[in-house]
Amino acid sequence: MTHRDLEACLRQLVFLGALAVLLIPAARDSSALLGWLPLWLVGMPLAAWLSLLRLPRPELALALPRRRGVQARRWRARRGAASQPNVKRA
Repeated sequence: MTHRDLEACLRQLVFLGALAVLLIPAARDSSALLGWLPLWLVGMPLAAWLSLLRLPRPELALALPRRRGVQARRWRARRGAASQPNVKRA
């Protein structure tokens, strides 16, 4: 999800939440499970949208170098040495 997609989604959530609070009387009430519903329908999406617009995006992920090779390799013992028991040789 890109920055623009997230902004569009949050903008739509704010609009739909405000529309629900204005048109549905039960959306202006309080719930025992969630608390005051206008906070969750309008306030939280609005706070997320405004913080997305105002705060700078972290650029750390773009600055870190990426590994190109294999992360770890397993050490393999020689097949002959692993299958034979330890025997002293003269």
